[in-house]
Amino acid sequence: MIMPTAIETGLYVLVLGSVVGLEVIRRVPALLHTPLMALTNAIAGISLVGSLLLAGSDRGPLITTLGAVAVGASCINVVGGFLITDRMLRMFRPSGSAQSAGKAKADA
Repeated sequence: MIMPTAIETGLYVLVLGSVVGLEVIRRVPALLHTPLMALTNAIAGISLVGSLLLAGSDRGPLITTLGAVAVGASCINVVGGFLITDRMLRMFRPSGSAQSAGKAKADA
């Protein structure tokens, strides 16, 4: 029996995770997308930690370079996720005019 190499195993996990993740996200009701975004941001943070560990390891210049690229991509992913989540949450906040009108009534 031939044992799969690390690259074959990694590709298998990538494809399987992509298919399962896509199917899970497709079936989430619209009401639960905000908690799902928060979980996605947490996963992006975990990938940032993993890429930092990879970039800091002493496994050769290619691995260090790929780890540094992964750190950059993970940072962009984390920042973008928080910006999108903040934008989504702003849609549910009352407008500024309604808050100031309520404050004016309370002062009177």
